[in-house]
Amino acid sequence: MFKRILLPLDSSKLAECVLPHLVSIAKISEPEVQLLRVLEPFGVTARMRMIDPVDWQIRKAEAESYLSVIAECLQNAGLRVSTQVYDGRPAERIIEVAHSWNADLIMMSSHGQSGISPWNVSSVVQQVILRAHRSLMIIRAYQPVTADLINLRYHKIFLPLDGSQRAEMPLTLAESLARAHSSEILAAHIVRQPELPRRTSASQEDLLLVNQLTERNRAEAVKYLEELKSRIDVTIQTKLEISPSISRSLHQIAEENDVDLTILSAHGYSGDTHWPFGSVGLGFIVYGSTPLLILQDLPANRIELTRAEIAARETEGH
Repeated sequence: MFKRILLPLDSSKLAECVLPHLVSIAKISEPEVQLLRVLEPFGVTARMRMIDPVDWQIRKAEAESYLSVIAECLQNAGLRVSTQVYDGRPAERIIEVAHSWNADLIMMSSHGQSGISPWNVSSVVQQVILRAHRSLMIIRAYQPVTADLINLRYHKIFLPLDGSQRAEMPLTLAESLARAHSSEILAAHIVRQPELPRRTSASQEDLLLVNQLTERNRAEAVKYLEELKSRIDVTIQTKLEISPSISRSLHQIAEENDVDLTILSAHGYSGDTHWPFGSVGLGFIVYGSTPLLILQDLPANRIELTRAEIAARETEGH
């Protein structure tokens, strides 16, 4: 479970859509919670100029007052809460604090002070997602938001699985939430149809081979889901589909079943563990519409730096 949850806020109502979810998640693990406000200097050349000390103190006092009000509400709901105000670039500061404070979950609204945009997540959230290397919870600010801080309930929890131990990493968390919320888990396994990339039509022999392999994988998936149900002590429904696109089928299942929360591991059976997220996780970040909780299964030192990150570090060193 989570011991330290970092919650960045920017004083906007959109960002506050995370708060009821924070209370719901905190009920099962009683974590420390840190509310973070990052004050970005005004102007496009803010990184190169000094911050006016008077302006900074005024803005800092306003931010501290805002966070103290939020903290008091959360403390009244039974949470342990602290607050911090920093200056700088929001994404960079959020990542720095997550690492220095050793947060094991970062919770963020998909959009904040800059408003709803056509992008599924804001630029700040996108940067944090790709570089924080922590478990993440993203709440869709464009979806209806409850004003009730303490009574949010998840009725149906969506759990994509692929038969691997990595994909099962969120299972304990999903069970605990289902137990606390009296909710149902919907576990889905998509058997991917093998591809036959070629310029000519597949032969009967090729098609027979594809069908045999698909049936073998389907039978194995049936056994896996039955075994899974036997070791879960909460209400669970399983769904098995055969599809050429795993991500598309999972998104369709989530939409058709009105799930309240999607939980998955950052990587699964076929995920490339050199990067922060596999293709399924990235698909839910970029195209998903439900609240999303992704557990990072890799330690930060196992995730390779991108060329851009390496170049940036080298530039800072000069």
